Amino acid sequence: MVLGKKEREKMLVYKSFITLLFLSLLSFTIGAQQTYLAHSCSNATTFPTNGTYQADLNHLLSSLSSNATRGNRFYSTTSGRNSDVVYGLFLCRGDVSNSGCEECVSTAINDVTQLCAVEKIAVIWYDDCLLRYSNQSIFSIATIVPAIYMLNTGNVSDQERFNQILADTMNNAATLAVNATLGLKNFATRDANISGFQTLYSLVQCTPDLSSTDCNTCLRGAIAALPNCCSGKQGGRVLTPSCNIRYELYPFYNQTAVSVPAPPSVITRPPAAPGKSQNSWQIIIAIVAPISASVLLFFVGCCLLKRRARKYKAIEGENAGNDITTIESLQYDFSTIQVATNNFSDRNKLGEGGFGEVYKGTLPSGQEIAVKRLSRSSGQGVEEFKNEAVLVAKLQHRNLVRLLGFCLEGEEKILLYEFVPNKSLDYFLFDPAKQGQLDWSRRYKIIGGIARGMLYLHEDSRLRIIHRDLKASNILLDGEMNPKISDFGMARIFGVDQTQGTTRRVVGTYGYMSPEYAMQGQFSVKSDAYSFGVLVLEIISGQRNSNFYQTDGAEDLLSYAWKHWKDGTPLELLDPILRDTYSRNEVIRCIQIGLLCVQEDPVDRPTMTTIVLMLNSYSVTLPLPKQPAFFLHSRTEGSMPNKEMESDQSTSRSMPWSINEASITELDPR
Repeated sequence: MVLGKKEREKMLVYKSFITLLFLSLLSFTIGAQQTYLAHSCSNATTFPTNGTYQADLNHLLSSLSSNATRGNRFYSTTSGRNSDVVYGLFLCRGDVSNSGCEECVSTAINDVTQLCAVEKIAVIWYDDCLLRYSNQSIFSIATIVPAIYMLNTGNVSDQERFNQILADTMNNAATLAVNATLGLKNFATRDANISGFQTLYSLVQCTPDLSSTDCNTCLRGAIAALPNCCSGKQGGRVLTPSCNIRYELYPFYNQTAVSVPAPPSVITRPPAAPGKSQNSWQIIIAIVAPISASVLLFFVGCCLLKRRARKYKAIEGENAGNDITTIESLQYDFSTIQVATNNFSDRNKLGEGGFGEVYKGTLPSGQEIAVKRLSRSSGQGVEEFKNEAVLVAKLQHRNLVRLLGFCLEGEEKILLYEFVPNKSLDYFLFDPAKQGQLDWSRRYKIIGGIARGMLYLHEDSRLRIIHRDLKASNILLDGEMNPKISDFGMARIFGVDQTQGTTRRVVGTYGYMSPEYAMQGQFSVKSDAYSFGVLVLEIISGQRNSNFYQTDGAEDLLSYAWKHWKDGTPLELLDPILRDTYSRNEVIRCIQIGLLCVQEDPVDRPTMTTIVLMLNSYSVTLPLPKQPAFFLHSRTEGSMPNKEMESDQSTSRSMPWSINEASITELDPR
């Protein structure tokens, strides 16, 4: 059977239509399988089922669902009244179709009500959308926690070049998003050529209710986290409640949907030949359009299938990027720290001292940090500050607080440390209401941990480091009550073969200083050992050294400990709260170690190596201590407070006393 020209044209159009229909169905099937990424719902605030909040939440989710069917890619609303208001929103990716957005929001609502059944605050992420709700307003507020990091397991070949192209591309995309005048607000995509056969595709997006400034801050923070989470990987993404970014080496978004349409051009064509039917143009369009759409849909379908086949691995923000080798890897933007600390809010303040103030913060990764904002009067040079930050950041030990980075912009000098939740040792040790939380086994564990941390500083780190301000308030306790030595603002760095040094500027805390350091400015590993000895006796007794008072003639804690040791009654030193739960041998051994550490002659004090050995091995015979060093004899001044002091011995001025509990940092470059 021979078909005529018109029949052949109709058959071609019919086949194209069938192909288009098949690929459309394929695309719909793939789109219907929404790719779940992550969710977060805090169990700190929950609601009873079948209560008012449950009813308001159900109404809110119904409203979000109905508005997703109206072609909205973003929608926010509330439900309830007074204090029971529920705030919610959804955001679909800028390139997702209306039907795809509707399907994703529907899936999110179904899943989040199961995953976060009774939590008032929830957020859930998919490839195509995010949905979140809360009992507090979330509109027009940049929220960067929790943050989810995901990476593609494939590696790139030229990592350094790739990272540079990635940074440039992502930053360009962020700039486009926050300055968008065409297309979607707070959304942009960019691609860049990696090589002749590789292209980098990137996408950034904020919720449209954010201001350009807040969107920019959110996106830049997420981009800054990429080197830590995804360096050298072929793909990666950062998800937060207010913004998200992603990059891949394949087109994971609909390039046609996100392209900005070009200005229409005028097309001229010769008039139809006389007697020629105008239907030929209609037939051509009917043929070409379905074929083009089919090819496009086939390409998108293949990309979606390829995307679903790729495996991602979620990683913890705080475990990423441990290899610190350069200043650049440690430096943070001041704007990032402002966001992390809620612009240094008083509600985030943990404390303050002569060096400045300390705030609790949260990085874009979700990691909690302690931010030490040094006073602007600091005289330390820029290069010295940077070099010290790099050195301290390389100190890796379980009993040292880890320095995560720094910020140096204008007059701002800021240090970022890991956040340790249980505050400092003195918070528990010297508070009668909290002393009971430190039983003997915990105190013994704390003594051992401090000793190991100091041994690392003195012997096992890259350089020999003298802390110079070891005291109870500089020992932080983590969630398991493990000790972490903090505050290296006064630390002095020795060469490997150097054993002692002298300073004309004495800084530290009165009552913990060795006599040779307080009087002659001589410091060494043995001056740290003296401070350790004072700290051990405080841990055993539960009392401070310098404001210690007894009616039996003891001048201070060291005198009191020596008196009972000499009288054969060392256990009288033990904190009364521990009298029923302690190891007699461990307590006596620790008292003996403490007294050995506070000997007047530095030669008689043990090194940290010997101290750790004494604590871990009962086969080691301990020498008998001599009378400890005393240089606080006068009671005419009353009980001496445990305060910090700073003395310049080149002058005859008296020592000023700090009025707070934080140490005074030495301002001279080290």
